[in-house]
Amino acid sequence: MACTHVAELEDHNGIVGAEASGDGCVDCLAMGGSWLHLRRCLACGHIGCCDSSPNKHASAHFAATSHPLIQSYEPGEEWVWCFVDQEAAEFDLPPSPAHH
Repeated sequence: MACTHVAELEDHNGIVGAEASGDGCVDCLAMGGSWLHLRRCLACGHIGCCDSSPNKHASAHFAATSHPLIQSYEPGEEWVWCFVDQEAAEFDLPPSPAHH
C-alpha cells in the first residue's frame, strides 16, 4: 500500500514542508546531547535525531505531534519516511543542505 501522506504533500503545488528549525537536532543542542543522523519534519521543520541516535528525537517529535512525514536531513539523501504507514519513499524534494 502506498503512503497517502506523501500524495497529500505532492498536492501542495511544490511546497515541500516547513523551513528547517536549524542545522542540528534542536533537542540535542538544547540538552548538550549528540546525534548520528538528522531528520526534518515536513509539517513544521523540526530537526530531530534518528532512531540510531541516543535520544531518538525525530520519533519523539512524531509521538508528541502526530506529524507523519520526515525527510532525511543528510547530504545526498532524498528519502521520506512516513511514521503512520511505516513506509519509506523516494520523493522529489530539494536536497538537504550540506550542513555538517
